Amino acid sequence: MNYIIIIVIVLIALFVVGLVMRRKHNVIIQRLEKNKLQVQHYPIFEELTKVKALNMNGETEKLFETWRDQWTEVMDIHVIKMDSMLFDAEDYIDRFNFKKASKVEKELEEYLKKCEKIKDQILTELEELVGSEEKNRIEIEQLKEYYRSARKTLLAHQYSFGQALPSLEKLLEEIPAKFEQYDMLTMEGNYLQAREIVLTLTSDAEKFDYFINEIPSIITEIHTKIPNAIQDLKNGQREMEEGSYYLNHLELTEAIVQFEKELEQLNEEVKSLNISSVVTRIEKVNDEIDNYYDLLEKEVIAKNFVDKNYEHMYTTIRDVIRGTKEVSEEAEYVQTSYQLTEEEAEIPKIGLKQLEMIQKRYEVLATRVREEQSAYTSLQQELIEISEEIEQIKLQQEELSDRLKNLRIDENKARQQLNSLKKLLQNTDRLLNKANIPGIPEEMEARLEEAEEKIYLCMQSLQEVPLNMKFVHLNLQNANQCIQEVNDRAQEMIENVMLIERIIQYGNRYRASNRAVHEKLLEAEEAFHQFRYMKALEDAVSAVEQAEPGAIKRIEELVQNELYSKS
Repeated sequence: MNYIIIIVIVLIALFVVGLVMRRKHNVIIQRLEKNKLQVQHYPIFEELTKVKALNMNGETEKLFETWRDQWTEVMDIHVIKMDSMLFDAEDYIDRFNFKKASKVEKELEEYLKKCEKIKDQILTELEELVGSEEKNRIEIEQLKEYYRSARKTLLAHQYSFGQALPSLEKLLEEIPAKFEQYDMLTMEGNYLQAREIVLTLTSDAEKFDYFINEIPSIITEIHTKIPNAIQDLKNGQREMEEGSYYLNHLELTEAIVQFEKELEQLNEEVKSLNISSVVTRIEKVNDEIDNYYDLLEKEVIAKNFVDKNYEHMYTTIRDVIRGTKEVSEEAEYVQTSYQLTEEEAEIPKIGLKQLEMIQKRYEVLATRVREEQSAYTSLQQELIEISEEIEQIKLQQEELSDRLKNLRIDENKARQQLNSLKKLLQNTDRLLNKANIPGIPEEMEARLEEAEEKIYLCMQSLQEVPLNMKFVHLNLQNANQCIQEVNDRAQEMIENVMLIERIIQYGNRYRASNRAVHEKLLEAEEAFHQFRYMKALEDAVSAVEQAEPGAIKRIEELVQNELYSKS
């Protein structure tokens, strides 16, 4: 009985699955049939009637027949085949043979895609043909009007086109033949070929328009502007050479000859209508001419600079030589009292050697100026370099001179600083002796002795002859650091002693009630009398904080207030 129930359930399940699958395939078949009907009823033949408005000859007639045959094949063969496939698919679905139904559906999809592709291709080619006829008709009239206008422009302004006129007229002479070819192709129904003629005429028109817009300005450049610029360059060269300028290094004469040859070549290029190349080369020629103008201007500026400065430079060199000798003598005198480094002592000697070489360079420069056989830009550069080197030497000598003059000032400052350090050390010693402390620790005594030793070294270095101020400054720096540290330590120790006393006084109130505090305070007092102040402070703080946490902070504030009031 259980087996029968299971079999029944399985059969029911299979039946339900079959119904679901059949419904799914029926939906697919309905969609495919709908798509087939759309293809079948698309008005291709009606669309093809548009062709009849054109000349039904040649290319047009051939295309029309091809499209008609293609769509006739679709209607008479492919549509019938798809009807048969739809019938087979429905039969397979009704018999629950879904595998074969799926195969037929797939084949039907391919047929539909093929028919859609044929339809789209026919419509695209048809639109191209009809569109070409319409575009050709509009654009050919515009092109005819343009070429008529271009011919008038060419006739009215023949002189503006110079040697390019014959080539331009030849281009226009070729145009009527293309219009005739267009008319013939159109009459024969070859609209797509006629479209190619229209596109060619449009491209030619754009090129011709470029020519008639650019060539007049090019002719003006080649025949007027550039020749005038070359002539101005020649005149400028002649005038400057007559005015004692040396211009051979510019090779200007050779450049002018090359410019004139370039103009002849550009004329030939214009005749051949290589206009884009000519435009580029004209820009290059103009840039080169402008560059030569700039070079000539630089020569003028350089001459003004040389005329203004080269004689004055002689005086400057003499003044710097005299100043350097004075610094050298000053350095020799100062060395009797102060030690100079080897580098400092050599500065005047090196400067004089450099000035001797500069003086020789200047003599050569002066000869070149008198001979007028050198470019002024070259003379200007040499003059600038000499000036910069002189300024550098002058600056070095002035810095050394200032250094020598400041040595006496530095010595006086060093002695004043030494006196200040002595006073600070004395005040520190006096502060320790006047302070109410049990005694001075051995470490502090050692630091005081070290500070005194530093003072002694400073005094010794200031008594040397000649004085070495670098050594003096080094000793002063060491002494200053040592004495400042001693002073800071002394003040800190005095403050700690006062703080220890206040803490012990405050902690006495807990001695009777707290044995541990009492013992800790005893240790602090013992360390205090042994001059171990840091140990005493630690023990005192530990004892009071143990009895009353936070009390140390209040005591420290009281001590700081007391010290502040004393100061």
